[in-house]
Amino acid sequence: MRIRSFVLGTVAAVALATGAAAADGFGEGLRGTGDLGVVIERATGQVAVVDRLESARLATVEGLGDLSHASVVFGPSERYAYVFGRDGGLTKVDVLTGTIDARVVQSGNSIGGAISEDGSLVAVANYEPGGVKVFDAETLDLVADIPATDIGEGKRSKVVGLEDAPGNRFVFSLYDTDEIWIADFSKDRTAPEITKYPAIGRQPYDALVSEDGRWYLAGLFGEDGIAMLDLWNPDKGVRQVLEGYGRGEEALPVYKMPHLEGWAVAGGYAWLPAIGRHSVLVVDMDTWEQVAEIPVHGQPVFVMARPGGRHVWVNFALPDNEFVQVIDTQALEVVDTLEPGPGVLHMEFTPRGDRVWLSVRDKDEVHVYDTATRERLAVLPAEKPSGIFFTSRAHRIGL
Repeated sequence: MRIRSFVLGTVAAVALATGAAAADGFGEGLRGTGDLGVVIERATGQVAVVDRLESARLATVEGLGDLSHASVVFGPSERYAYVFGRDGGLTKVDVLTGTIDARVVQSGNSIGGAISEDGSLVAVANYEPGGVKVFDAETLDLVADIPATDIGEGKRSKVVGLEDAPGNRFVFSLYDTDEIWIADFSKDRTAPEITKYPAIGRQPYDALVSEDGRWYLAGLFGEDGIAMLDLWNPDKGVRQVLEGYGRGEEALPVYKMPHLEGWAVAGGYAWLPAIGRHSVLVVDMDTWEQVAEIPVHGQPVFVMARPGGRHVWVNFALPDNEFVQVIDTQALEVVDTLEPGPGVLHMEFTPRGDRVWLSVRDKDEVHVYDTATRERLAVLPAEKPSGIFFTSRAHRIGL
């Protein structure tokens, strides 16, 4: 009994101390991380910390630099968000206290990043100077510098499509030299093993890793098709699939290149935005052949599956970016059209898919919808919001 009393007393003291620390942030008492997220406010270089259960804004974190093309990953504890800015800034944000834990400006121009499987390394893809820099996730100290291929006149290829893969690996594409590289940190975190795949297709511009960690898919700006690497069998090299995927038969203006990380996987199919066409393509993931094309309201940017895969939600480039459409994945047709307002840039589902958050940039708002009824439940103020990221991403591959 005495031992039990001592343990309970110690736990109570720790809880009180923790509660006091939390109160120094934006909330009183203990708080979990599972219901939290961040919203990028691109025009002001700040992020909003939000509570997805309460549909509430909790804190504003300023001083993150140029967030015009920002992305975010989370550490495994969900407490820390790593924000990648366009100006080369890498910022570690504590979402429990609403403060910056660490920050480094590591390049002149960067385009996103990833966190390793074990959560110990954060990698950043750089345009200038071209290459990948890898940092200790705790301290943001530089661990490894991987220069991209030299293209002459003191310049190196831009790096795009940086993704995490199982086994503490990072996979990325070299835009100017048509390559895909794997950097394997499983044996030595300061000297990764690099595997290079040349001539993978012209000008890879973005990429994704499938949720099972098997496929690395890179979109090609310079030609139709997708470069695909089987990460379970990397010795088989890169092959091209979906040879017709690109601008389509008729040359149309492309108002915004789709984000490959916005592809959906549902019911054994990949759902992807057609480039320069008003349609969503459905691809059999066993054969990697297109099986359907679904007409939609405009040029799709993000095609995202509600968790469970029953529906796919689609947003659009200009001039149709005030609309969102919902596709039934069984019927293969649009079943609803919403009009949240101009500048719907990003969508983020709650982990079980009961709600979806939409950034409505040109109204300076974030909207929350019930995914079953498609009713709008809440509106949060935000200054030119773009990306929305919930902490549940900490436990998914390729996000």
